[in-house]
Amino acid sequence: TFLVFALIFFTVYFHLKGESRLVFSLVASNIFYGWWDYRFLTLIWISTLTDYFVALKLERLSEQGLRKKYLTLSIFINLGILGIFKYFDFFISSFSNLLSTAGLNASLPLLKLTLPIGISFYTFQTMSYTIDVYRGKCETEKDLLRFATYVSLFPQLVAGPIVRAKSLLPQLKYDHDVDWQRIAGAMEMIAWGFFLKLCLADTLAMEVGSKFNNPAGFGALSHLLSAVFFSFQIYGDFAGYSLIAIGLGRVMGFDFGVNFNRPYFSKSFSEFWQRWHISLSSWLRDYLYIPLGGNRKGTLITVRNLVIIMFLGGLWHGAAWNFIIWGMLHGVYLVMQNIIKNYVAPVIVRWGYVKEFLPALSIVVVFFLTVIAWIFFRANNVSSAWDIITIIFTGKNIYSNVALNKFVFLKGIFFILITLAVDLLSMNERVMNYY
Repeated sequence: TFLVFALIFFTVYFHLKGESRLVFSLVASNIFYGWWDYRFLTLIWISTLTDYFVALKLERLSEQGLRKKYLTLSIFINLGILGIFKYFDFFISSFSNLLSTAGLNASLPLLKLTLPIGISFYTFQTMSYTIDVYRGKCETEKDLLRFATYVSLFPQLVAGPIVRAKSLLPQLKYDHDVDWQRIAGAMEMIAWGFFLKLCLADTLAMEVGSKFNNPAGFGALSHLLSAVFFSFQIYGDFAGYSLIAIGLGRVMGFDFGVNFNRPYFSKSFSEFWQRWHISLSSWLRDYLYIPLGGNRKGTLITVRNLVIIMFLGGLWHGAAWNFIIWGMLHGVYLVMQNIIKNYVAPVIVRWGYVKEFLPALSIVVVFFLTVIAWIFFRANNVSSAWDIITIIFTGKNIYSNVALNKFVFLKGIFFILITLAVDLLSMNERVMNYY
């Protein structure tokens, strides 16, 4: 279905100019999203119209108190919609469980709403526009057609990357002609994205799903390998989709930036978050971490800010406690990294023979701890994640059921090695210059 859509879209897109191209892009993007459930287009348009008119008002107002009220209105509407559809039932059920623990049996009603696809992405995208206009870092877009096209542009609408208005809106102000060299590079990105999604992620999913769904049926080595497999599965899923989206944007003539940059070669957790889901981590940094004080107000405030940001980062990924624990674990990792950097590293670097192996050792440690955190992300619930971690660290039935299907298992390892080789080669300056 998508290939038919893309063929029709790009054939028509490059035959149009100016406003007609924007109209066609907007209509096609709405059809793309509405194909799943047209009713949820209402939510996109509420966010679009809210932030469009609030930004116009912010430009006209000079009184800071009124400007802050309009910004608050925008944030309230956007987060209100997101909260109702994504988080309302989670918080209500968690509160009910808390009451039950205290001996108060309260049956609180749940909304049981369907979660709209991509709501977190376009909500953060429109909010960043309004906040940037408020801060004076982005020009107000007076053309509703152009702004609506920016919000709903189909390549990155469903799962990102989160493209800032100050980056994409200027690119929508002029037509992009057919550029075969750019399109060839974009098709290479799309092809690699499809490899990551279809070959790497979908192959690994066959082994991962069965083991995470039945923790007691497998031993320590099996679960450890499954956790490693999931680390590459989610990388293949997410980075693969991002590459397809960025490549489609390039075919259209747009630059969406980079969303993944070889994250499993990171030497620290701060570096990991500069390489993993870059559009989200930079959003959290610019709109939450820095306004909270960042690392400028002492150690305790820095620790507080890191924990808050990673808590919200976990919650952003899903309304469940296992996602929150995953985020909090990364918060702990970042805090521990700062302690090691300030107090332990200065001592270690004096040992010359250790210093030589430190970069490689750092990559291994960061990857291993990241794998452990991914167990909470993938597990069906917190209890299941804890069972898997307990089995791994106690070495229970260590060699039991390592591979359900040897062919799929070996194929998964083969695709992981290909992925690592490509990422490693692309870090080489000579290879980058060649391409």
